[in-house]
Amino acid sequence: MNRQSAGEKLFDWFVHAALALLCVIVLYPLVFVLVASFSSPDAVMRGEVWLWPKGLTVVGYEKIFQNSEILSGYLNTIVYTVVGTAINLAMSIAAAYPLSRRDFFGRNWIAAMMVFTMFFSGGMVPTYLLVKQLGMLNSMWALLIPSAVSVYNILIMRTFFQSGIPYEMQEAAAMDGCSNLSTLTRIVLPLSMPIIAVMILFYSVGHWNSYFSALIYLTDRDKYPLQLFLREILIQGQMQEMLGIGDDTQAKIVMEGEAIKYAVVIVANLPVLLLYPFLQKYFVKGVMIGAIKG
Repeated sequence: MNRQSAGEKLFDWFVHAALALLCVIVLYPLVFVLVASFSSPDAVMRGEVWLWPKGLTVVGYEKIFQNSEILSGYLNTIVYTVVGTAINLAMSIAAAYPLSRRDFFGRNWIAAMMVFTMFFSGGMVPTYLLVKQLGMLNSMWALLIPSAVSVYNILIMRTFFQSGIPYEMQEAAAMDGCSNLSTLTRIVLPLSMPIIAVMILFYSVGHWNSYFSALIYLTDRDKYPLQLFLREILIQGQMQEMLGIGDDTQAKIVMEGEAIKYAVVIVANLPVLLLYPFLQKYFVKGVMIGAIKG
């Protein structure tokens, strides 16, 4: 066992200290929001809440589950995330697998054309007009179809297929009589769980946090995702703070809005926080393999 020099020990100490500080910087906002959601709104607004709830209350959560719009938005977000992630995953696999095959003619040219779209696009106005002409305004498909394919994720998945699965295995399957579709479903996909888990996490988090497309394309409030209602709550809270607090009724409304704001943030992020531990064992492996030899 090699003994570390004084400089190496100092460097290790510096790295651990920097990582500890970074963890505190990243985790404290999450801890504060969680603590504030169970604290008295008055104590939060006075800046008395730090690491432990003060004036323990669940009024924010009570108001959330009494609000039919927030519940419908929560359900809409779940539907958009599940359906959108399924479409994204199917489209990414359908594009990445052919591009990873050596016998696919023109694969490099097609990949180059796809990369071109990462740097140049039509823009928001032409995209809106196209969605309108396709008759998808004010529907779920306006949120899912325009973002059905991510070129960046396709390239990561293609690289995984090329570097993580030996091509000789696919040749052996072809010699045994497997078609290209059978090779994909029976050989490639079962061996690609790490990158599939990474894609599920990337796509699902993107759909769950998305609000701008809904803001542009949706007009019916019963189709709003949760993020639009959260945006309204945050904007209303800021406007009330700017206008000041008047009578007791107005003050009560502001206090309840403050409690709801933190509670909604916790409820909105809880599914994503629960999803990551189940995919963690695949996450690092999939990203590392998919990022090599690109």
